[in-house]
Amino acid sequence: MEKQLLHIEYEVYDDLAGLSDADAWLLKEAREVTEYAYAPYSRFQVGAVIRLANGEIIAGSNQENASYPIGLCAERVALASAASVYPNIDIDTIAISYNNLNGESTHPISPCGICRQTLSEYERKQESPIRVIMGGLSGKIYVISRANDLLPLSFSGDELGL
Repeated sequence: MEKQLLHIEYEVYDDLAGLSDADAWLLKEAREVTEYAYAPYSRFQVGAVIRLANGEIIAGSNQENASYPIGLCAERVALASAASVYPNIDIDTIAISYNNLNGESTHPISPCGICRQTLSEYERKQESPIRVIMGGLSGKIYVISRANDLLPLSFSGDELGL
């Protein structure tokens, strides 16, 4: 038997002041986009804003429905929109924020498993990293340099022989 160690690095910032102007702006936008979420069941509003390699900005928010919990996550809404409006343009960075109407929104949250898989797929497709910025409406901020780091040992098309 051999043990292996998985290791990821990420940056932690106390607040927006530590980020570059471009990253701070993107996270502020993600915070604002939470207002467009349709989350009457969870009351957990999520916003995601993507900066593409060509500088274009695409936003998405979570969208729930009465057959909860099968709604759409903000990250996947933004990713699908970017792929539809700007096909073949690489994603540079995605910023994710949330507003928990049932409690506080003062620490970073990470994308759910489906969103991690989707981000990993997009990163593999474009053959370049997608940076991920995560933060609440206030508090610490995490920056991960590669989306695939959120899903170690991920399943991919390689397993399907593609």
